[in-house]
Amino acid sequence: MLSQETITANGHQVTANLPSSIEEFLVAQGLLPRSVVVEHNGEAVAPSEFSRRQLHSGDRLEIVKIVAGG
Repeated sequence: MLSQETITANGHQVTANLPSSIEEFLVAQGLLPRSVVVEHNGEAVAPSEFSRRQLHSGDRLEIVKIVAGG
């Protein structure tokens, strides 16, 4: 059963439907999962794990957008 809970993303409190995967959270925030690097509770997460790694109330995320350029 989903419920509105709070996680910390980049130092800001964010309300999200939890539990959810990192991928579901990113999409709900308008981010493309393949365009970011994510740290979950201090641990780097491979993009291949985004759909399997579950978020729970109180978790911490650091999300960095990948920027290409030359």
